[in-house]
Amino acid sequence: MLANPTAGGGLAGEAFARLQEFARKNRWEVEFRSTENSAEFAQAAREEAARGRQRIFALGGDGTVQLLLNAVAGNAQVSIGVLPAGGGNDFASALGLPKDAVCAAKMILLHGQTSCLDAAHVRTADGVERFYMGGGGMGLDAEAARYASGAFRKMRGRSRYLFSAVRALWGFQPLNVRVSLEDSAQRVIEAKALLLGVLNTPSYGAGLRLAPDASLQDGKLNLVILEDLPPLEIVRVLARAAVSGEVRTRYLQSYTVGRAHIETDRACFFQGDGEIIGRTPVEVSVVPNAVRVWHAPRSRDTAGAG
Repeated sequence: MLANPTAGGGLAGEAFARLQEFARKNRWEVEFRSTENSAEFAQAAREEAARGRQRIFALGGDGTVQLLLNAVAGNAQVSIGVLPAGGGNDFASALGLPKDAVCAAKMILLHGQTSCLDAAHVRTADGVERFYMGGGGMGLDAEAARYASGAFRKMRGRSRYLFSAVRALWGFQPLNVRVSLEDSAQRVIEAKALLLGVLNTPSYGAGLRLAPDASLQDGKLNLVILEDLPPLEIVRVLARAAVSGEVRTRYLQSYTVGRAHIETDRACFFQGDGEIIGRTPVEVSVVPNAVRVWHAPRSRDTAGAG
């Protein structure tokens, strides 16, 4: 089990000791490794995979899972898991895991199952290529991700992302986006957008449900575009999101895609699982059955459906 103690504004550091005590009491044969930063975490994950470790768990949030995913990508012998202790934990939620890391460990130990789940792959204009498991995007959400990992990094839960979004709105100018969808119709979508998201899970940003029908096992990604909103509509959408996590408005477009090439009228950042990956234009595609993941007990055909 690899820990990122800085995840969730220090929440992972608090969970680390509780997990060690849980392992001792339940005779759980597990090796714990704590890392100081994301680079050290990624290096530790690569080392463990190279040693032949077949089960590697991440203690942290969605960004920590992304580090683990990219470290073991392509290694069919490794199954991964997450013990949620981050600011968002949307991936853990999609897996049906409890919000508490120790409760999640107990569920996985007693009843956990594994399934091969899809991932998203993104290639940015600056040549960066990364996998992510949950939500990615650009515009307001990428700017909010920067604040969430900066000025508001010590806040926890959905409030961290909502405060970040409100801060990002200040002075933000909508993007003119052009999206080429590689499907049977070869569609091209143009819009003036506050944000464009490409999701593989129903929610991101600590439970903001932008793609309620998204699944980790359907071989597709969900692309959503939140168009430029009138000021009163912004207030209404944010208020509802704060209370329920629902983002419902007639200004929200949704598409199911396998691959999308996304251009913007000005260079902007693309984030994946809350981590800034690179700049636009970007190409995002689904990678079916990318990695074997531990999840809560349920039938195989619904695993990862949220």
